Amino acid sequence: MSESEPVIAIDGPAAVGKTTVGRLLAQRMGCLFVDTGVMYRAVTASAIYEGMDIADEYAVTGLAKSIGIRIVDDALPGAQRVIVDGRDVTDSIRSQPVDRNVSVVSSYGGVREAMVAQQREMASEGGVVMVGRDIGTVVLPDARLKIYLTASPQVRVWRRQMELETKGPAVAFEATRADMERRDRIDSEREHSPMKPALDAILVDTSQLTADQVVERIVELWRTVN
Repeated sequence: MSESEPVIAIDGPAAVGKTTVGRLLAQRMGCLFVDTGVMYRAVTASAIYEGMDIADEYAVTGLAKSIGIRIVDDALPGAQRVIVDGRDVTDSIRSQPVDRNVSVVSSYGGVREAMVAQQREMASEGGVVMVGRDIGTVVLPDARLKIYLTASPQVRVWRRQMELETKGPAVAFEATRADMERRDRIDSEREHSPMKPALDAILVDTSQLTADQVVERIVELWRTVN
């Protein structure tokens, strides 16, 4: 990992603003942006595409170890495409079937091992802002700056609800809350790489902050460690 280029790890649960903040921060700092969550979604979408039983850990793990995932810039400013072995899965990874199954897929140790290897390769030259749930604890434990984003449960559910409503038919608020609580429980209690702040991570509560304000806060923190 390069000592001369920024390496910033951002973790946290769903709907705290990781993706938006990470993308804006990477643009601000001239870094590669890697949302590791889309990689687990890509595995999940691929397993569904292949007709696999998501509960078959052996089969899903074998799939994860056999595919190559690329994250490339889109023609639209700030947008990215997710490519699995030459197939564009950008649209399918945000589907409801993927939403329902991604936490199970990402709980498999072999899947995480395969993805972590690809993620470390992406960050090996430095100049990266990487977001996920285990970046500071597992993927990039030597990152110069580790951030853990949080937000109140109410704000997180509201944000997730707004996101879902832009993509399709309305979803009941309580259903959104229940799904988020289920995902949090799986992510926090899984045996392999559970979601938790790194011991040296700095917690930033985004509940009352805009994405730009969070970015400014992280830029200030980066300056303090350099």
